[in-house]
Amino acid sequence: MDKQIIKRIITERHQEVRVRQLTLRSHHVFENKMNYVLVGIRRAGKSCLMIQDMQQQIAQGLITLEDCLYVNFEDERIRDMEASELGIWLDCYAEMFGTRKPYIYLDEIQIIDGWEHYVRRLADQQYRVMVTGSNAKMLSSEIATTLGGRFVIREVWPFSFEEYLNYHDISLESNWLYTPNILHQVAHLMDSYFSYGGFAENFNLTDKREWLNSLYQKILLGDIVARNGIRNTRVIRLLAKKIAECVTQPVSLSRLQNIVKSTGDSVSLASVKDYLQHFEDSYLTFSLSNFVSPISEKETIKKRYFTDNGLLNNFLFGGEEKLLENLCAIHLLRQLSNSDEPRVYYYNRNIEVDFYVPEIDLAVQASWDMTSFETRERELGALAALHRIRPLRQAVIVTRDQEEHCQMGTLPIEVVPIWKWLLQ
Repeated sequence: MDKQIIKRIITERHQEVRVRQLTLRSHHVFENKMNYVLVGIRRAGKSCLMIQDMQQQIAQGLITLEDCLYVNFEDERIRDMEASELGIWLDCYAEMFGTRKPYIYLDEIQIIDGWEHYVRRLADQQYRVMVTGSNAKMLSSEIATTLGGRFVIREVWPFSFEEYLNYHDISLESNWLYTPNILHQVAHLMDSYFSYGGFAENFNLTDKREWLNSLYQKILLGDIVARNGIRNTRVIRLLAKKIAECVTQPVSLSRLQNIVKSTGDSVSLASVKDYLQHFEDSYLTFSLSNFVSPISEKETIKKRYFTDNGLLNNFLFGGEEKLLENLCAIHLLRQLSNSDEPRVYYYNRNIEVDFYVPEIDLAVQASWDMTSFETRERELGALAALHRIRPLRQAVIVTRDQEEHCQMGTLPIEVVPIWKWLLQ
């Protein structure tokens, strides 16, 4: 590897950190002496969080820009680099800046096979290290064992609604709910966030669907098809489309296999399972199991959601109910993704409840419109029935714009608009 290219990249990355202006993501706070692995879907903002960490530490006087060694492994000039060559970065850094010990930032490190052994050695040598990746295999038990407890793993999602408002300079002070102008702005911005999601690069674009489709193609063809050597892209595309169509409904592996076969493609059940796992490894989708299913069905029959509403909406025309439930799933997973215990399920045994978190006794229904008598009875009745079986501390029905407090026996139920629930 040419050292002049390496030194040029180091200088270019310093310039990027110097001039980059970012919207502060206040929920992501990093300890100065801790090492981190940031994982999540492509374009969620992992690189920006790295730069945010550098800029904040520089602003606090803890380090200077020259104390940062920042590498993005998606740079085409180093795409063929192997793990055995990674030491050249510190060699070049030392030639440029002397023997000081830099803070090390390695972006999209999963491109380098065997990266975890090099990163572990850096941590053992007392470097402060932050790495990012767009593949959930970075969370595998093998890699976690190699890293040996020396790193904190954080999942990074696209912008939350609160962060989206902050991006648009909407500050929610105390009593903001009683300020008509703020309420109007929040409601207006909710419409765009609901349909096009939380990828910051897309916020100010006119043709948001075009950008989202381009991102989807990059994830599908790059992170899924190319990385896993998949030859039949028709099957992958069909499965993604069917998952989008079936959001809100449990779907079995065998049903998806039959859907593919009905189009004339032959695919085994094992391949369908592998393809769905590739979707999740790339963070395109995630899945929830039925809390009351036997173990075998927990793995074969799941509800599947997209990691961002914009990506789901890329497949839909209309579909507000699906987008509402998908956004509820995202919010719950985001809230609990970095916690040790609570897990999100759906509940389906004589009762259908969209989301159930047993460790905190929470149940959530997503219902676009509660005005009809049948819908109201169904949603309230399901929560009351679940409460009789597994007592709940909190029961919520998330709607588009309705709000009220209900009482079903001993269970209080909060009916709340999606925009308000996301900000609670």
